[in-house]
Amino acid sequence: MTSVTEAMPSRAKSVAAPRAATIRRARRRRLRRAAWNVVGLAVVVVLAFPVFWMISTAFKPDTEIYSLSPTWFPTSPTLQHFRDAMARPYFWDTVKNSLIVVGAVVALSMVVAFLAAVALAKYRFTGNKLFVVLVIGILMLPQAGLVIPLYVVLAKYHLTNHLLGLVFTHLLILLPFAVWTLRGFIMGIPKELEEAAMVDGSSRLGAFTRILLPLVAPGLVATSVFVFITSWNEYIFANVILTDQANQTLTVWLSYFYGTSRATDWGGLMAASTLTAIPVVIFFLLVQRKIAFGLTAGAVKA
Repeated sequence: MTSVTEAMPSRAKSVAAPRAATIRRARRRRLRRAAWNVVGLAVVVVLAFPVFWMISTAFKPDTEIYSLSPTWFPTSPTLQHFRDAMARPYFWDTVKNSLIVVGAVVALSMVVAFLAAVALAKYRFTGNKLFVVLVIGILMLPQAGLVIPLYVVLAKYHLTNHLLGLVFTHLLILLPFAVWTLRGFIMGIPKELEEAAMVDGSSRLGAFTRILLPLVAPGLVATSVFVFITSWNEYIFANVILTDQANQTLTVWLSYFYGTSRATDWGGLMAASTLTAIPVVIFFLLVQRKIAFGLTAGAVKA
């Protein structure tokens, strides 16, 4: 009887020790998760603050913008800066030019990059690996170093101060990244899916459209978002190639946003910058659901 009663405390201790260790590990995990949450929140605040300040300044009257005591939120919101920005010369012309350039670049880059990625991922030919290395090498080149050579080439073919020249330039800059990204998506698709479709009687074109294309759709959407944002916000090449104000893009138009006294009109500039960001936000909202689709969604759809 005594041996049984003596064994009970030792057994309780042996059970309590692992439980205490589990509790300590869970507490450490919660602390670690909380620390990472704080770091993530700090990063979000740092990244989001310029956007918040831009939108807030766009709605502030001039008295609050140039006040020595800054305010976080406009106390007397106004839309005058937006009206002034849209009434300035060449605003709507530059919006149209930007939409034309971005639309052409996204459409052409997705078609060309998708076909090139399929060739690099699905077929073996002489120079396949060399071509991939060249794509990576082009991505490593600094864009500023290409300004003069590209301008010389475009001037030779009379494409300077023309939207077509800017479209070709953006394609040259963005195609390597698009090809590299889509190649990774396509290489992740098992070949057995296409082979099974062909065994079931589907042609190669049918397997391509019913199997490969739906599976790579999330990659096409994600790459098109990157191409859209990069082409829309590009400034250096647009400023060099397009010299006439009527042919310039919206980002170049923003650089000429000065007041009558040669002082920067910060309210109008922030309002114009907010208007410039709207198309990017709209495009992202239109495609963000498709970005969330995984590769298996395409397989089920097929």
